[in-house]
Amino acid sequence: MSQHLDTSSHTDLTDVRTASLRSIRTDPAHSPYAQKSYLIIPARLASTRLPRKLLLRETGKSLIQHTYEAALHARRPSGVCVATDHEEIFREVQSFGGQAVMTDPQAPSGTDRVAEVARVLMDVDIIVNVQGDEPELAGESIDLVIKLLEEDRTAVMATLATPIRNRHQWEDPACVKVVFDHLGKALYFSRSPIPYPRQWEDGMFYIDPPKFYQHVGLYAYRRDFLLKLASMPPSPLEKLEKLEQLRVLEAGYSILVGVVDEPTFGIDTPENYRAFVEKYSPRSV
Repeated sequence: MSQHLDTSSHTDLTDVRTASLRSIRTDPAHSPYAQKSYLIIPARLASTRLPRKLLLRETGKSLIQHTYEAALHARRPSGVCVATDHEEIFREVQSFGGQAVMTDPQAPSGTDRVAEVARVLMDVDIIVNVQGDEPELAGESIDLVIKLLEEDRTAVMATLATPIRNRHQWEDPACVKVVFDHLGKALYFSRSPIPYPRQWEDGMFYIDPPKFYQHVGLYAYRRDFLLKLASMPPSPLEKLEKLEQLRVLEAGYSILVGVVDEPTFGIDTPENYRAFVEKYSPRSV
């Protein structure tokens, strides 16, 4: 489906949003798994610290294409689409053969954008939310977060964590930390260093099992729960820490946490993007 979006006309934009949502394709024969999953990449054009970052293409591919292709390495989802608020990203995804959906430009968050798409996926059990600026996310990580919900039918949401191995990262507010219980259920997420040792010991970051974990911003939801979550107002702790997952914990729901060995980092700053370009460039030589 190739269309020109006349963003000056609300009616035309609404028509294209409706048409693009109806065009979503899932592969009915794709998966042997009892619970059908689908992956959605919310993608906004606006970004404060790195303007128009999803369209940067110093590697020869746009950042959104890198993320889309990384998502395709997952084996469990029955399909992948980009849910965007802007014509340029919509066209970019179509240009490399990806599936794109126009969503409400006024959607307050990526979760709301994902929920808008999930409403039309009535035959899907599990929805996965992958951020558009995660070009190095492993397919195995996506499969793991889906598997957590497949194996625990009482759970409504799952995410991932990876060990923190240095103090600078642990103390950095941009690095979201998570603590979880022996059943793998999240106790709390915070920008602060948690847990905080009453008595410090050198070498704490090298102990196994690890004491400190970074939250990996990848989520899987039961579809029905995601639709409920999108209608819930922000919670006090969520507003305080600016962490949406706290809305879930404050409402009394559990979040399963799976552990992966290798951290992945979103592209938020020019420095992040330069590091990614330098890492990627040798692959194309």
